[in-house]
Amino acid sequence: MYSTLQISWRYLQYWFKSANKNGHGIHSPFVYELIERVLTDDRTFYIFPLIEDARNRLYLDDDVLNIIDFGAGSKVNDSNKRAVSDIAKSALKSPKFGQLLFRLVNHFNANSILELGTSLGITTSYLAAANPHAKLVTLEGAPEIALKAKQHFQHIGLHNIEQVVGNFDHTLTSVLQEMKSLDFVFIDGNHRLEPTLRYFNQMKPYLHEHSILIFDDIHWSKEMEQAWLKIQQDDQVTLTIDLFFIGLVFFRKEQKEKQHFIVQF
Repeated sequence: MYSTLQISWRYLQYWFKSANKNGHGIHSPFVYELIERVLTDDRTFYIFPLIEDARNRLYLDDDVLNIIDFGAGSKVNDSNKRAVSDIAKSALKSPKFGQLLFRLVNHFNANSILELGTSLGITTSYLAAANPHAKLVTLEGAPEIALKAKQHFQHIGLHNIEQVVGNFDHTLTSVLQEMKSLDFVFIDGNHRLEPTLRYFNQMKPYLHEHSILIFDDIHWSKEMEQAWLKIQQDDQVTLTIDLFFIGLVFFRKEQKEKQHFIVQF
């Protein structure tokens, strides 16, 4: 993982390289429309306050959970105790990005949604609420975190979420076989080069021209930046958008040549 100073420096580089969020300088009609209709959409949907109220409750939740972390910077099967409030403050995506994911699912009308890394379920809630008729499968490694997320889903009234608990290395294959096709995937777990690329390659047979993959924390570490570069170079990938904290990957055949954009967000 990069230090705070290293990430700040990379963010400055990203900002100076990026296209303005008003779409100026973007020579792709698809990306321009995405910026105009999704990235800069500031509407508040009815579910947003409910999800943010749940976030605030998590910030005040002093329950202590036993955590098993299979991701970067941890030793598999080592456990530690952490308060829900501490997890919420360090791990949850901001409202800005949760609501962006909501708008993406809503805009593209995704019906088959997969999430790797439920955490406490805030991002999951945004994904599920964007299309109540969609099937969302979310994978989480830590059982006690998954249970806390489930309680949160029930409180909000989200009923289109299927939780799968366990190490992604053991659960992903069977989930993909059951889902058969992926419209939208949010990958937020095990931020290392080899697992990230392995998950990507496992998903490829289940993708189609209009699938969308979102990778979290693409500039979190040198390994994640290497993974992002290799994903951009993949033969099936036709378009990517770097928003610094997340990366969007598209497979649209209308893109005759690969295009990679860095956009302010």
